[in-house]
Amino acid sequence: MKLYNTLTRKIELFTPAHDRKITLYSCGPTVYDYTHIGHARTYTNTDVLKRTLVSFGYKVKHVMNITDVGHLTGDDDTGEDKLEEGAKRIGKSVWDVAKAYTDFFLKTLIELNIIIPDQLVKATNHVKEMTQLIKQLSQEGFAYETGEAVYFDVTRFKNYGKLSRQPLEEKIQKARKEVYVDPQKRNPADFALWFKRVGRFSSHTMHWDSPWGDGFPGWHIECSVMSMKYLGETIDIHTGGVDHLSVHHENEIAQSESATGKPFVRFWFHNEFLLVEGQKMSKSLGNIYTVDDVVKKGIEPAALRLLYLQTHYRKQLNFTWEAARAAQEAYNRLKEYVIALCKETQRTTLSAEKLKQIDSYRQKFADAIANDLQMPQALAVMWDALKSNIPATDKLDLVVNFDQVLGLKLKDIKEEKIPKEILDLAKKRVQARKQNDFETADLLRKEIQRKGYRIEDTEDSFVLKPKPKIPLQK
Repeated sequence: MKLYNTLTRKIELFTPAHDRKITLYSCGPTVYDYTHIGHARTYTNTDVLKRTLVSFGYKVKHVMNITDVGHLTGDDDTGEDKLEEGAKRIGKSVWDVAKAYTDFFLKTLIELNIIIPDQLVKATNHVKEMTQLIKQLSQEGFAYETGEAVYFDVTRFKNYGKLSRQPLEEKIQKARKEVYVDPQKRNPADFALWFKRVGRFSSHTMHWDSPWGDGFPGWHIECSVMSMKYLGETIDIHTGGVDHLSVHHENEIAQSESATGKPFVRFWFHNEFLLVEGQKMSKSLGNIYTVDDVVKKGIEPAALRLLYLQTHYRKQLNFTWEAARAAQEAYNRLKEYVIALCKETQRTTLSAEKLKQIDSYRQKFADAIANDLQMPQALAVMWDALKSNIPATDKLDLVVNFDQVLGLKLKDIKEEKIPKEILDLAKKRVQARKQNDFETADLLRKEIQRKGYRIEDTEDSFVLKPKPKIPLQK
């Protein structure tokens, strides 16, 4: 399997460090607000990566963090803790905020058929380990203490900037333009490992004892501690959004490799941004949508997942309601294919030619996903297979097998039972058409549509289908 490695900026042949066992760490949510569709795209792509690895026979141990303390509103250690900000916004305790938004995050994963990580680990449950790592970094000269915090000295890590490929001098110069709270910082680009409960954080709700006084951990140290605790000092794959590349992930590398002297991550897997109508999501624009918002517009979560898969993970995806409706229509067609195939259950003896055709589809699908997760190509293979002349039962087996990677829940699709009321209206319409009473037939068609179904005429009967719940406009 080949994957693009952000560290090398190349597509490389991926092999795990230990036989066929893969360690996978994902940056999870900061649970101070709702998980939106941009986050959901990142988690879906990570899910596809994991499903692909499993499909190739690897055993994947997947750990994801839940950040419930220490993530400030500014990446340069300015602003307030996002959990504290969330608590003020909705008038609840930080603990209640963390629980509510963690629950919403998990609900989002389930709706999108994302496999829950083997371990979801909370930052607040690992403060002891964080203070131990900070103590080690301090003793070895990589960290220093001021009156307000403990900082990592970026000049002590000679390879700082290797992930983003931004030279340290450039990072420091850029950082000088920002606003700093602590004048005792040695270098503008130094980042906080521990915040003391003094000054602007004197009333911080979440705090613990430490060798440097009462306080709370910085955001970056959390991922280093939790990934190394559960997956070891060097992990195979680390996933996250491109927004984490230049700061958070850079800082994870610096503190982890300074502590262990070993490579922290072998492959970095970064997802590109999701735009909405060509713009970045923001509260001021009112274009931050959750999966629930999408469902209210008549788009099923599986259709949203299908929309995600239509664009490669390293390309920006522009979400529009038109594109979402098109994805829903495509998913409706996919369901109709599957339902029709399920009705043709007779297994036939396959000719050598048909066996070769099936193997060809399997190989094309495997080649697509093995080549840095080319999911648009994989989807094209699936549609080609559905439209082929392969016997129905074998075709169904094939696409259900593909769906172990796609995650569109094709195996669960069942034909919806048409209510007797709708069937009676359809039968009356057949009689009206036979009597050339087309006015009544048209009224009955509209009544059927109003009740959520569409009717298609055959020579002497009809076909009823649930009408897609897709709005005509935003």
